[in-house]
Amino acid sequence: MFDALADRLDSAWKKLRGQDKITQSNIQEALREVRRALLEADVNLQVVKDFITEVETKAQGAEVIAGVKPDQQFIKIVYEELVQVMGETNIPLAQVEQPPTIVLMAGLQGTGKTTATAKLALHLRKLERSCMMVATDVYRPAAIDQLVTLGKQIDVPVFEMGSDANPVEIARQGVERAKAEGVDTVIIDTAGRLQIDQDMMAELAQIKEVVQPHEVLLVVDAMTGQEAANLTRTFHDEIGITGAILTKLDGDSRGGAALSVRQISGQPIKFVGVGEKVEALQPFYPDRMASRILGMGDVLTLVEKAQEEIDLADAAKMQEKMMAAKFDFTDFLKQMRLLKNMGSLGGIMKMIPGMNKLSEDQLKQGETQLKRAEAMINSMTTQERRDPDLLASSPNRRKRIANGSGYKEADVNKLVGDFQKMRSLMQQMTQGGLPGMPGMFGGGMGNPLAAGGNRPSAPGWRGYSGGGTAKKKKKEKKKKGFGNL
Repeated sequence: MFDALADRLDSAWKKLRGQDKITQSNIQEALREVRRALLEADVNLQVVKDFITEVETKAQGAEVIAGVKPDQQFIKIVYEELVQVMGETNIPLAQVEQPPTIVLMAGLQGTGKTTATAKLALHLRKLERSCMMVATDVYRPAAIDQLVTLGKQIDVPVFEMGSDANPVEIARQGVERAKAEGVDTVIIDTAGRLQIDQDMMAELAQIKEVVQPHEVLLVVDAMTGQEAANLTRTFHDEIGITGAILTKLDGDSRGGAALSVRQISGQPIKFVGVGEKVEALQPFYPDRMASRILGMGDVLTLVEKAQEEIDLADAAKMQEKMMAAKFDFTDFLKQMRLLKNMGSLGGIMKMIPGMNKLSEDQLKQGETQLKRAEAMINSMTTQERRDPDLLASSPNRRKRIANGSGYKEADVNKLVGDFQKMRSLMQQMTQGGLPGMPGMFGGGMGNPLAAGGNRPSAPGWRGYSGGGTAKKKKKEKKKKGFGNL
């Protein structure tokens, strides 16, 4: 979502490169680029004006630190101001001492409110907080069925009284049931409404008055841009909200809503939806979001995602296997599936500092290679997966796998060769030595035995010093391996 904004901001930094210090004259062009970047990202005009004024004031008053370049100093000032605009710190969901904590979900039609309700319930369940969802949307066809289905999927109970009951009464009885069962948090899913629909807004106000919620969260579609901030303010003025959940942040919209909501409405963004799956909800951290916008990655969120998926005992066993060069295709397949559970390859790569410059084509190529490898590994027998050396020594086995997976025999040869190199490299790295990067990480396929470095360098060995022609070497260099990922 923030790719276009990050690219435009990057061009702003370039205006200051090569300068000795920040001055009134050289900062104007950089500020102009920042202003354009924010406006193109659909950030509210007043927010942009205030942002630029603050950045200009701080930049001109900043002391020049020895050893820090002006463009780096300017990036730091912009980063700090972005964090300030988005709310400085993460504001967690309320938790009362005397349960249940009551959360009321509100929002327009089509913003993903029912899905966001289930996502929030799953997030709280991961924090070991018991939940109950209450279905009060009696107007939209199958809205109650949708919530019940999502509840079964995430193993969270749903309280419903059918589509003929009064929504206010459903909410009241749902809270009573939660109290009786000792549930920690009850989340009430309400019907989608329009700002101009006074009857529906009055119903929401009535539900709020009856259940007395501790949190009123407005679900906002990030693709609505500036309107998201105005919507949050309108709901806050009429109903009174405590925060917002920004959905569809993984889309291709321009992301200005994330920068506008706090400043315009005065209410914080508490969570962001980053995908369609029920697991795709993250607490909103302004500092991490600012880091992503500026292309500096988000290592903390990446670590948290990994911690959710990785079992520490499995990780220790995997490390031992790597050190002993016993890492096999079964382990490789497990790692690939773990990566899938964490999200798309593109999404993960963008959290790693310095990897945000990868193009869409490169990321698609990486996804394709992973799918191809998975198909070939699935065509192997259990014995072949556990002992990759069997494949290295048997052309017939490789041919059978190629036929079974629907790929060429050369593709299977490449997978086996690259895998052997990777195992050898892992062992070298754990032992502290890294003599000559093998072809897998250098881009070339080469011979599977190359990683071991035990081939003689006498004339006649192609691809090694003293052997083959320059043309042959060039050809091998062009071949690509998994290391390009």
